[in-house]
Amino acid sequence: MKRFFAIIMLALMPVFSEAQSFKDIDRILAPFGGHLQASVKKYQGTALTETFPADDRQRLPEGWKLKVKTSRVTGQPAAMDLAATFILEQGESAQTAVSITIDFSRWSRDNYVLVPASMYNGNRYPVIGNGYNPDYPKEMYYNPAVPLTISNDPRLAVEKDRASVVELQTGNAATPAMCFFAPAAGKSFVLLTDQRSRFGNHGLTITENKAQNQSRFTVTAPAMRQKAPGFGDFHPSGDKAPDWKAGDSLTLHLRIFVEPATNIPELLTFFMQHRKDVTGQNQPRNWLPMSYYTGLATTITSNNFREFPVGNYYLPENSKDFQLGWVSGMMNTYPMLALNNKKERERVAQELDFVVNKLQGKSGYFYGGITADGKIRPEKMNPAYPAVQAMVRKNSDALLWLIKHLLLFKAQGYQEMIKPEWEAAAQKLAQAFVNTWNKNGQFGQYIVPETGEIAVFNSTAGAIAPAGLALASAYFHNPGFLKVAEAAANYYYNRDVVKQGLTGGDCGDISMDANSESAFGFLESLMALYYHTGDKSWLKKAEVEAALAATWTLSYDAVFPPQSQIAKLGSHMAGAVWASIQNKHAAPGICTASGDYLFKLYRATGNPLYADLIRDIQHAQTEAVNIPPDHVTTNNLVGSSMERIQPSDAEGKGAIGNFINTRNSWTETNGALMAIELPGLYVQTDTKKIRVFDHVEAKIIKSDRAGLTLAISNKTKYAASVTVFAETGSQSKKPLSYTAFVNWPKVNIGPGEEIKVIINNAGKLR
Repeated sequence: MKRFFAIIMLALMPVFSEAQSFKDIDRILAPFGGHLQASVKKYQGTALTETFPADDRQRLPEGWKLKVKTSRVTGQPAAMDLAATFILEQGESAQTAVSITIDFSRWSRDNYVLVPASMYNGNRYPVIGNGYNPDYPKEMYYNPAVPLTISNDPRLAVEKDRASVVELQTGNAATPAMCFFAPAAGKSFVLLTDQRSRFGNHGLTITENKAQNQSRFTVTAPAMRQKAPGFGDFHPSGDKAPDWKAGDSLTLHLRIFVEPATNIPELLTFFMQHRKDVTGQNQPRNWLPMSYYTGLATTITSNNFREFPVGNYYLPENSKDFQLGWVSGMMNTYPMLALNNKKERERVAQELDFVVNKLQGKSGYFYGGITADGKIRPEKMNPAYPAVQAMVRKNSDALLWLIKHLLLFKAQGYQEMIKPEWEAAAQKLAQAFVNTWNKNGQFGQYIVPETGEIAVFNSTAGAIAPAGLALASAYFHNPGFLKVAEAAANYYYNRDVVKQGLTGGDCGDISMDANSESAFGFLESLMALYYHTGDKSWLKKAEVEAALAATWTLSYDAVFPPQSQIAKLGSHMAGAVWASIQNKHAAPGICTASGDYLFKLYRATGNPLYADLIRDIQHAQTEAVNIPPDHVTTNNLVGSSMERIQPSDAEGKGAIGNFINTRNSWTETNGALMAIELPGLYVQTDTKKIRVFDHVEAKIIKSDRAGLTLAISNKTKYAASVTVFAETGSQSKKPLSYTAFVNWPKVNIGPGEEIKVIINNAGKLR
């Protein structure tokens, strides 16, 4: 009888000691009609069989207890932390998961929904294909009204009167977060959580009802999905709910913000400020000096210079055929030119000759590639339209990097090597962009180099074009180029960033999917316009774009399966850059750039978040580098690196935490570019501000009238040659030139050594 009454009393006990806790959170969710509850869920395989919700009125099953702790977030009046601890005090519970759910009864399909690196604007766009890099149907060609079209990715329904379910896990997101901006409420919602429990990664689920006026955001431990997203398709998740025994417990940690917002950019900038709040600050690992890596990467490139009947060039990627821009050609030449080495300088000149003589079409646009035996490589073709097309992205890269090469030749004192044909090709390409803009009011995604026609419209494929046009305007003293650069940048910013909260479509292996490359590439353009105009409105836009770029960057040091490569190496992967909503993996660095524009943005604003971001990206890049015998990521060359860092199960659960064995030269190029275009150590002599980007440690040990004395230590196994860029705070307000790195002094530090460096008040090393 006593046992009977004990069971009855247990069943009637409150499920948490602070019954007011959920109500406190519901109050801040009131603008959205939000209601929070906890649940215990039973499964058969991945099929949900029973749900036991708990809020202020309901009870959990017998044997379960829920402890809830909430607290206010300092400085955030409409934000709360929640720790919900589920405890099985007695008995057993097979195939059981637990969750925290927020129901939104005031919902609209007009809300902008963001899951970093997975969903932008809810991915609420028309879909084609069911797999990687789907073919474009005939109706997408030569159609100015073509809608933004994506691959088969997790998404909310583009159709009205259709329900949606999006099932993700934290490994699918650059930050474990679910966010939205509600225009009708004039507010944004941000939910941050931690990555995992001892049962594995958490699940992130978003549902929308058929009427699309209600939604539900759920964090589940562990993830329990019917289907897992792949590269443009889905496969059975293989998720399994754990069996609980008496004494087992699990705590879900959430931070919830409700912030006033008038537009998507405000949500993005707020998110960047708080994306590390729950997962905590990452700890970049110093192990491979930038200079040491540069020597390895440029040696690989140097050894891959080839002479073919069609022309002479550094081999791109894993092929003897040439590909322009995007991931290789006439980009991997830049660090080779920066070496200031006669042999490599002459080789770079040979490649420039080859590119301008073999790849430029009559319109001024370049073809995207050519085989070693001289056959032009078509891109994204459809049988109904035989005219050979090329990527707008590749032409944008070609313009930017061709001008950057010309500037570097001059900065190094080799102006006499610049051929009129190179300048004429660059000028003709810039004019082709101007002609396209004047005719169409956009650059499109694919063009026909023979005629200059846009074959496929829409997307942000020309994200880097304004940067190229701005540089060309200054180089050729042509204000018309700058006028189009400004118009195009404003167009992309307003149409894509402000109204859709995404940029995309500039990769050759995706559709118009949102992606990181266009986000970073557009930031390049905005900073180029600030550099060439001095107009601070471009700086403001750049800050928003940097926040968008940050959503693509892994914000924390993720925990990986203990048997995985990354876990065994002890790598810290915060800073890995996700590819696209189709290609569900992260990568070592920005494709393809140093990210020096982030450093320039940091100098201009003083906001340390931008310095943190570029530091994270640089350190994550080195984690993918193959340095036997201690750091083996692949069976490829010493100094090579892997393109795919895999935090998700998009390629199967066995791929999680591995460097997928695809060597791509662009990751080596961007590593070399970071070592060249970013300072290893940045110092402001008057403010005593110091930022370290290289794999060393530095601190100010003395400050007097003579200047600053720094102690720089190299705790790695490798010799370091560290570039030092010193200036005053007032000097930092002047935009940094594209070839400033040529004049940065270097200090050499042996492995395990510490040296002292004196920097006078003028920023010079003594």
